[in-house]
Amino acid sequence: MIVNHTPDGWQIIYQQMHALLAAQLAWQWPPLGPPDRWVGLLAATTQHDDEQQHWDGHYGITAAGAPANFTMKEFSLKQATRLMQAARFQGRWRSLLTSMHLSTLYEDMRDEHEALPAFLDEQQAQQKKWLRELKVTKSEARQAYDLLHWCDRLSLILCRQEVPEMGRALEIYTGPNGQRYEVRQPAPDGPLTVQPWPFREQQFEVSVEALQVRQLQFRDDAELAAALREAPVETLRWQFSAQP
Repeated sequence: MIVNHTPDGWQIIYQQMHALLAAQLAWQWPPLGPPDRWVGLLAATTQHDDEQQHWDGHYGITAAGAPANFTMKEFSLKQATRLMQAARFQGRWRSLLTSMHLSTLYEDMRDEHEALPAFLDEQQAQQKKWLRELKVTKSEARQAYDLLHWCDRLSLILCRQEVPEMGRALEIYTGPNGQRYEVRQPAPDGPLTVQPWPFREQQFEVSVEALQVRQLQFRDDAELAAALREAPVETLRWQFSAQP
């Protein structure tokens, strides 16, 4: 979950919803590659945060009983393995992009978990195999993955309310063309802009659903889950414009 403080409780965005927002942002780019790969890239973006661990008592809350933000949770080899297993049913291209995402996330953690080196080595071997079988160059795959990562990053910036105030710029990530991009909001309550502008349309809107929870603490996962099922849902919307 992505958890933000509000004046009267918590705003909670499921990670799968954040991924759907990332796919909305990807769809606004000019299509990258042939149609089958473009759709596969959108699918990989939409599903890159799937297979979240089931709550088994206190997984969804902190020691103090507050909803736990995803940054507070440790690496889960079980989730990563399930994510790769799910990707397999949508083919080698989606599997390749998903595997590249896991390598990017966890390679720096290689020595921190006993089972992680073997998992990462397997990903590297599989990536080479899929590149060869699909007749895709490493550069082509990197370009597609960089778009997924770019949209993932911008989606997190939006969901975590990280756009700076007073029109200041925040770097997003390097895009699929090697260009670095920044996002900013030139006027309070005005549209966001990205510089340089990478999107097909000059103006568009994206959205995500967020749950509004007023209870501050929870005994266990079951109580939090019950509160989430009953929580009001708000649709958060962001306008983007090429003209600041």
